[in-house]
Amino acid sequence: MTSTTKNTFFSLIQFIGLSSAFLAFVFVINNFIIFNFGAAGFLHTLNLGGFSGVRVPKTGFNGQAVIFGVIQTLVIFCTIGYSAYRAFISSSLRNDASVLDWFSAYIIRAAFWAVLIVGLTDAALSFLRVEGFHKVLFGETAGAAIALPSARGLYIHVPLMIISAFIALRDRSVSLVWLALLVVVSEFLIVIARFIYGYEQTFMGDLVRFWYAALFLFASAYTLKEDGHVRVDVLYAALKRKTKSTLNIIGIVFFGLPLCWLILARGMWGQSSLINSPMLNFETSMSGFGMYVKYLMAAFLIIFALSMIFQFTAYLLNSMADIEEKITDDVSDEEVNV
Repeated sequence: MTSTTKNTFFSLIQFIGLSSAFLAFVFVINNFIIFNFGAAGFLHTLNLGGFSGVRVPKTGFNGQAVIFGVIQTLVIFCTIGYSAYRAFISSSLRNDASVLDWFSAYIIRAAFWAVLIVGLTDAALSFLRVEGFHKVLFGETAGAAIALPSARGLYIHVPLMIISAFIALRDRSVSLVWLALLVVVSEFLIVIARFIYGYEQTFMGDLVRFWYAALFLFASAYTLKEDGHVRVDVLYAALKRKTKSTLNIIGIVFFGLPLCWLILARGMWGQSSLINSPMLNFETSMSGFGMYVKYLMAAFLIIFALSMIFQFTAYLLNSMADIEEKITDDVSDEEVNV
């Protein structure tokens, strides 16, 4: 295989990786716009011009929905075009990998702060509601609103998540070890409250499950970055670096990226899908006066899929760079990234 053919092939793989990462982000944003603002969406917009076979709803779309749909369609085509530009014309594998790595880390940082702040706030509100203090502190109207999942989600959870996103931009020292510590401390306090003081409420267990689910799903991308996932090392450890990089490329393109896209497509394709339905309805647990965060736990799958797609793509680009730069086995990852 000649150098030109090799570079062209790698550019194609790079295009697949970059377009998968960028389109996944656009897909999530479009999903939010479609089901919260009634936008026409990409496929329905194409169908208005006779380019797709997707059936338009009988009620049709108003002018605003069509405008949203046109903008969504243009964004998707621009995303594909930009991915092609980065892959075939102006690109550095290492630089693109570094940018994607930063985005993956930012998503995890923002999610960490969100589950921390929302978890503590919602647990406190649930405690006030259980003990009957919510109407005393907030008044009849606001106190009654706190008991409604949609009101608590829109007016408390969403602002806190926006604040968390800004905190994540400034603070880059977050470690998921702290979330693991919080899970342990929370469980310890529950045991103390239950067996020493005889106090137990549903929201206490909900907080632990909320943080534990976040820890399990959010740490996956970070573990992939640090090459810490469990693998069968009997053969892999003895392989040369070029062979390892080739296997990584094959695994990511044929298994990693499709799996993440399957989660997004299966969970967010329709209004009643596995992720959309709980989020749109602010679904809560039916067990007593628990926390109102069950719908957010469904959203954890979005964070997992997005962060893994970005990290998979970064890993893919670094593996291709190792082959192109002919990195030998005696060169460490730290030296490569210098």
